[in-house]
Amino acid sequence: MPRFRLREAADLLGVSDDTVRRWVDAGKLTTSTDDAGRMVVDGAALARFAQEQANPPPDSGVRESARNHFVGLVTRVTRDTVMAQVEMQCGPYRVVSLLSREAADDLALEPGVRAVASVKSTNVVIEVPA
Repeated sequence: MPRFRLREAADLLGVSDDTVRRWVDAGKLTTSTDDAGRMVVDGAALARFAQEQANPPPDSGVRESARNHFVGLVTRVTRDTVMAQVEMQCGPYRVVSLLSREAADDLALEPGVRAVASVKSTNVVIEVPA
């Protein structure tokens, strides 16, 4: 399972690393240490925390059409024999994509994995950074 340093967790949650440290100190987010002795957060735990912390964005009244890439964490993967439904938490945004099970398996998509949702019109493509 992926583990993220506090700075990486902060980037994925859209907050400062000081905020993540305060959440750790308050017991809201559990950490462990990696082989180098640095504090890290389990990817699945971070995905659950991201879902709990997400607030819907305020409605600005502005509608736009543009290509967008949302970096976030996979929070849920539901697979059947042919298709997979992948849910991600990208800051305050929840993104859901339907893709082939083969693609989800090839990308090793599981809760806690960092991924990028590429949104264009009604198509959502999930990418995993190298």
